[in-house]
Formats: sequence, structure tokens, C-alpha cells
Amino acid sequence: MADYRRGLGDAGEEAAAQVYEAAGYEVIDRNWRNKTGEIDLILSKKNQLVFCEVKTRRSLAFGHPAEAVTREKQQRLKRLAMGWLDENSHERFSLRLDVAAVLAHRDGTFTVEIIEDIA
Repeated sequence: MADYRRGLGDAGEEAAAQVYEAAGYEVIDRNWRNKTGEIDLILSKKNQLVFCEVKTRRSLAFGHPAEAVTREKQQRLKRLAMGWLDENSHERFSLRLDVAAVLAHRDGTFTVEIIEDIA
């Protein structure tokens, strides 16, 4: 089951990355980790950096994917973003934290909703 979920998560991250790229963003890092967690996608466009948590679900039976990003997870995403910035020099960028809520359909397609500036 873990492999299935991992595959679904990877596919959701790829679908979200494609939506961002279609909007002119460049993916500059994926699945960046430190001791406190992981950032799914880090993107840039002009002078903005976006740190994105991707949540993928097969149905809404257990709620909207974005509902899984609690206040605690938002705070962790902020700390992770600061950790990434400590390791990478991007001083002239404005920062934004997003959630990509991805719904995977049975036919292999995805619906991606980008929720900007969550925290």
C-alpha cells in the first residue's frame, strides 16, 4: 500500500508542477528535505519563490486534499522554507507558501487546484 500511495503522491506532484510550469513558473527543487520534513515543490517566477505542499487524493470521501494541510503543517512549511533559504541564496525574492490540492481521476487525469499564499 505504501508503494501505491508513493506513486500517487509522485504523480500528483508531477501534475502540480505541470500546472505551475504552464503558468510560467520554473521548478527549481523537488522533495527537498531536512531533519524537520520535506518541501514537495520549490518554484520561481521573476522575483518570487513559491514553496508548495502537494496533497493528492483519489476521492473527496475523506475531505478536500487541502484540508490535510493543518495550521501545524503550514507552520512546518514556513520553517522548512527558511531552512531551504539558509542553504540557497535568494535574498531578492519575495516568498509565497502554496498548497496544490490534486484530485486523481480513474481515467488517469488530474484536477489541480493551486491555493496561493496559505500562511
